[in-house]
Amino acid sequence: MTRLIVAAGGGGDAVAAAMLDAALYGDDGQAVILTYAWDRLLVDPVPGPRAPSDFTGLQQLTNSVWAVPAAARPITPAGSTLPRLAAELPHTFALIDPHHGVEGVARQLEELMAVLAPTSVDLLDVGGDILARGDEPTLKSPLGDALTLAACCQVNAPVRLLVAGPGLDGELPADDVRSVLGPLVHRFTPKDTGPVSGVLEWHPSEATGMLLAAARGARGVCEVRDAGLPVPLTDDSPTVHEVDMDDALHRNQLARAILTTTSLDEAEAHSREVCGYSEIDYERNKAAWLEDQPAVKLDPDTALSQLDAFEDEARSRGVTHTTFRHLTEVLNLNGTQRDDLRQLLISARPERYCAPLWSIPAATE
Repeated sequence: MTRLIVAAGGGGDAVAAAMLDAALYGDDGQAVILTYAWDRLLVDPVPGPRAPSDFTGLQQLTNSVWAVPAAARPITPAGSTLPRLAAELPHTFALIDPHHGVEGVARQLEELMAVLAPTSVDLLDVGGDILARGDEPTLKSPLGDALTLAACCQVNAPVRLLVAGPGLDGELPADDVRSVLGPLVHRFTPKDTGPVSGVLEWHPSEATGMLLAAARGARGVCEVRDAGLPVPLTDDSPTVHEVDMDDALHRNQLARAILTTTSLDEAEAHSREVCGYSEIDYERNKAAWLEDQPAVKLDPDTALSQLDAFEDEARSRGVTHTTFRHLTEVLNLNGTQRDDLRQLLISARPERYCAPLWSIPAATE
């Protein structure tokens, strides 16, 4: 028995797909997770998603679909978390190549379905930005989700759209997401987090990290991203809901606009028209900015002192948790120093580690 799960935006969605598959099915058959190789710049300094030509060691599954095994390697200067995911998780990770637009992604899906004959096809998004109209002020990364949604709506097979962790990506208010949610499919428990707990010790996804922490009982407000966006951790946070595909496509103006695109450039142009920007442009600009930033040494005493000051300010805003990505930004460190900072803080104050988040206790604690 084979299942196909499409990780709507790649990155953390692929990790969440592995967690959901284990929770729902355990060892019953196998799952193929179709996902982008589209990582944060601290992992992949090259803007935009990677194509099969950016890797060595891929395994061909169909004419246009390639699996990324543990032995695969991105070609310098590109980077990717997928080979390590393949090494640590039992799933097959297949690569979405969006460079031929929605028509290309739909063709990849059709080929995979023909070869695998999957018993189910799910499109999974963590947070719910796949439900965005396109004009929301907090929306940051609509293009990947719009591409997969548009492609899944065109294949000749039933696809179930699932949203995990409503609002956890910080791109749409949780209330907006909840208003569209359908039936509850699953509520993650601490036991469900076991298969991916090791992965989220190193994987940079903030949304899926919060999903795991919420499944383990974390509640409060988590501050994320470079801008310090507050994301509530509630009893709804560890849930997975089905959403009607037609409703999602009706809401998502960008997905509708790119239905017949045949290139990523064409889809990106529509994103600029519908949303007013392209996240790949943002990555291009940030990558150029990062090249000019001087290296900053991670000094333990300075970092801990700055952490104390940040926590005092965060408490005044009602913040109870944050991510190591956000802490790296707050302490003016380079993204490549995230793991070193994480090890330093966990070693110095292990009681604050609410895996994989950092907790900020009340002043009286």
